[in-house]
Amino acid sequence: MSPILSSFLAVLKNKSFLIIFFFVQGIHAQGWLPMGSRSNALGNASVAIEDVWAYHHNPANLASISKFSIGLSYENRFLLKELQSQGLVVVSPLKRGVLSFGVQTFGFKNFRTNRLGLGYCMKLSEFLSGGVQLNYHQIRLTEPYGRKNSITAEVGLKARITENWKVAFSVLNIGRAMLSEYGEDRLTTVMRIGTQFNFSDKVFVVAEVEKNIEYPLRIKSGIEYNPMKKLFLRGGIATQPIELTAGLGYRFKEQFQIDMGSAYHQVLGWSPNFSFIYQVK
Repeated sequence: MSPILSSFLAVLKNKSFLIIFFFVQGIHAQGWLPMGSRSNALGNASVAIEDVWAYHHNPANLASISKFSIGLSYENRFLLKELQSQGLVVVSPLKRGVLSFGVQTFGFKNFRTNRLGLGYCMKLSEFLSGGVQLNYHQIRLTEPYGRKNSITAEVGLKARITENWKVAFSVLNIGRAMLSEYGEDRLTTVMRIGTQFNFSDKVFVVAEVEKNIEYPLRIKSGIEYNPMKKLFLRGGIATQPIELTAGLGYRFKEQFQIDMGSAYHQVLGWSPNFSFIYQVK
């Protein structure tokens, strides 16, 4: 067992069983957390989705963003105050390419992970986009355990096969950055490949395969339906562990979008989430 996990379990020895169970079974605490209620409601099958939250899912997808945008996100895993995550994204289109900045924080005063990074993406051809990102990670435990810092690299690609069909791929921590030389304690590496297919202007489906090298293969899928011009309904499912997700979004004045939803685990319960996006006209 890594020293980071061993120290964390010692810190939590007086906490509830649910918290310990959740972390041992596979929280993405050491490197990656999905962000944004749209992604969450679609089972986090978001590697091919083109929105501002692509900063946290696949930097290549930001190449389609044409307006300066800001996003804020909040999630409360299983309604436990110790398992809260917050995210911020700033996306700025340039004359050539798109520049992005993001921050994500997770945990509570005795255990907290922080991640901030800078990314750049561009269209490589009419059908292919690519993106890169550098991230600074910090894992902090209550004294006397201290903190560890590391830097990771992320790459992503997105291909538009047809007008209605996209395929995308991303790798987080491609260099296998280390937190500690003891036991080769490394930040996790996550590989994702997925697709999005638009049946019409109102309906699309997404599906992806995610492989965190420390955990079993995970399959995720979701569907979004746009019954009215400004209203979006979403649902999804993910395996390993099985989670059902649902949510909705509303866009107003073409500049603001509010999304909300929740994931449901049959043992641990609900994980509500909320996000907000602002785009300059």
